Amino acid sequence: MIVLWIGLGGFVGALLRYWISGWIQAGMVTFPLGTLAINFIGSFILALVMFLSEFKGYFTEETRIFLSIGLLGSFTTMSTFSYESFKLLEQQEHLLFSVNVIGSVALTLLAVYLGKIITLNL
Repeated sequence: MIVLWIGLGGFVGALLRYWISGWIQAGMVTFPLGTLAINFIGSFILALVMFLSEFKGYFTEETRIFLSIGLLGSFTTMSTFSYESFKLLEQQEHLLFSVNVIGSVALTLLAVYLGKIITLNL
């Protein structure tokens, strides 16, 4: 049964990624803002789910697995991030490459921190 929950979460997460990333990316040609935003949003939500589970006991194991492995596993875009970063490097877009890599790492770490702080202050 858990495999079905993961699959359902993956389906929903993939659709959300497609819609939200496309909406954010609209009009941006060079910089992968949609991917950066998805990684930030996904990291923040994952932090909330995991810290709410760990510190507050809010989610059952099944719900946590559905959200973290299923939905957020397909929603976040690390492989896309890596490919797009490499393409920026290939195109000699060194500044955009640096902004994307540093921004993605810094913002996703910030998102996890914010998720923890919010959870601990509930």
